Amino acid sequence: MDQQKRLQALSDEYQSLQTELSTLVTARQKLESQQQENRGVQKEFAGLKDDEANIYKLVGPVLLKQDSTEAKSTVEGRLEYIDKEIKRIESSIKEMQSKSDGKRMEIMQIQTQAQQAPASG
Repeated sequence: MDQQKRLQALSDEYQSLQTELSTLVTARQKLESQQQENRGVQKEFAGLKDDEANIYKLVGPVLLKQDSTEAKSTVEGRLEYIDKEIKRIESSIKEMQSKSDGKRMEIMQIQTQAQQAPASG
């Protein structure tokens, strides 16, 4: 494969990695937003006195009364899940960044070689 075709292939791979990286970052941001929302709910729960707490859950257009222990447990479960997902996505982001950096270095090497090679013509 000549240098120009190799460079184009690497460039396409690099662009694909950047797109995947962007998707992962967006997913992480969404999870962080959900995490903040659930932490806010958790703080509200912490401020309630159990005996006087009425907790309602929105199901479609209806508010349904929910047991406070169950509600707290649900929020804690969501936070655990979100924390695990954020860690998983951050790991994927690091891996994608590493791959992306590798492709960028390959591209730079080929460009440097092309600049140093005598012009054929």
